[in-house]
Amino acid sequence: MDKLKSMSKAHTRYYTSSGELVPGSTTVTGILNKPALVRWANQLGLQGIDSTKYVDKAAKIGTLIHYLVECHITKKTPNLDDFTKAEQEIAQVGFKKYLDWESKHTIEPIFNEKGYASDKFKYGGTCDFYCKLDGKYTLVDFKSCKGIYDEQFVQVSSYANLLKENGHKVERILILRIGRDETEGFEEKYIVPKQEKLYFNVFKNLLKIYYLKKELGWR
Repeated sequence: MDKLKSMSKAHTRYYTSSGELVPGSTTVTGILNKPALVRWANQLGLQGIDSTKYVDKAAKIGTLIHYLVECHITKKTPNLDDFTKAEQEIAQVGFKKYLDWESKHTIEPIFNEKGYASDKFKYGGTCDFYCKLDGKYTLVDFKSCKGIYDEQFVQVSSYANLLKENGHKVERILILRIGRDETEGFEEKYIVPKQEKLYFNVFKNLLKIYYLKKELGWR
């Protein structure tokens, strides 16, 4: 199997305890309009850059950074056969940013890349990393992009709910934005409990829209 496909959450299928196939969080949040993405693609076009090819290359670097972090957490040796030397060199920049952040914290890994489905709300999702971070049970979501946006908070609030439904304590939610090169930087943002509740309310409404569109056979 293609390693890039096997690493991709988008290809994961989620089933409730009764065997019902349900949508993933990424699919549900995909309903949201993303004006910043449209502006960015237009800017690339004005520079004569094919945004599709740019996204494909950037996504592969982001996938590799995520993979390196995952292997580091699980103490596995990464298999880099599917990545070029140039891709590996670029990804090392982001990976070192993560290692620098990690060195400033006490981390007790519990599990990573674990998928769940909600019997109550009928959706699924895969949590990047669940750990005790500086003594608090924390859901960590890794992003490789230029910024942190509201739709990402909506997405991770849905992951936090999945953890809670399955008996896991969540005291904090953290998004770690790991830039893919030197220009994209590094950023960490926590979601406070009040915000988490509001973002999850947004997600639940998106979920309603998803199922209404499905019932209508929306094209």
